[in-house]
Amino acid sequence: MRRVGAALLFVLAAPLAAQQDAREADPRGPIVAWSYTVQPGDTFAAIARRWGVDMAALGTANAIPSPYMIRVGQVLRRPDTSAAPVARPAPVAPVRPAPPPSSAPLPRSTSLPRPPLAQRESDAPRMQWPTEGAIISRFGDSIAGIPSNGIDLAALYGTKVRAAAAGIVIYAGKEPERFGQLILIDHGKGFVTAYAYLGSMTVKEGQSVTARERIALVGKSGEARRPTVHFELRRNNVPRNPELYLPPRL
Repeated sequence: MRRVGAALLFVLAAPLAAQQDAREADPRGPIVAWSYTVQPGDTFAAIARRWGVDMAALGTANAIPSPYMIRVGQVLRRPDTSAAPVARPAPVAPVRPAPPPSSAPLPRSTSLPRPPLAQRESDAPRMQWPTEGAIISRFGDSIAGIPSNGIDLAALYGTKVRAAAAGIVIYAGKEPERFGQLILIDHGKGFVTAYAYLGSMTVKEGQSVTARERIALVGKSGEARRPTVHFELRRNNVPRNPELYLPPRL
């Protein structure tokens, strides 16, 4: 049995079309209550399906950000979908004459600036890079319309994936929605690291690991289209920017 006290279910929202494809019905049937306690084996996606609600709405109602990490024993409440907003006609703006043409070039469109990032906590564990490879997406980048809660590193097949810090493996298995082979390591004080899109895993749940110990080999699983390692750092289930905690690269 997985460690109930610290184990986290790590689930990322799949595209809506994928959620609505033909799947076998959950033998436990729909949830009719307005609250639900997470049971062993539950996933966020399955709970949303049994409630008949969208995962984004369920996450908003329970203040759970994507990728919707939940724990056994956590109580969720169903979002109220009965009150639909009333559409109101938009005000008509007065017609104004167009300005005269200008020879000055139009400014290029720029992306919105990122919100300020939280500073690194002084009691955070000393982190090391989980693997070699270039960063191909950063914390906050939009991936399939969803802000990334970690970083992606492009790497070669068979490259070692190492524990960023000493800790205990609280999950080592397959996440079926998007992440494929996934490992979660608890470092204490609420800090947990996640390693996804892995090839083969070389650790098991409940195993203690040291910093820089090999935990997996780079491969391609989940939604990854090339050998990639997705790396996240969270404290009390709140995502942190991993680059603030990793040593600078030359």
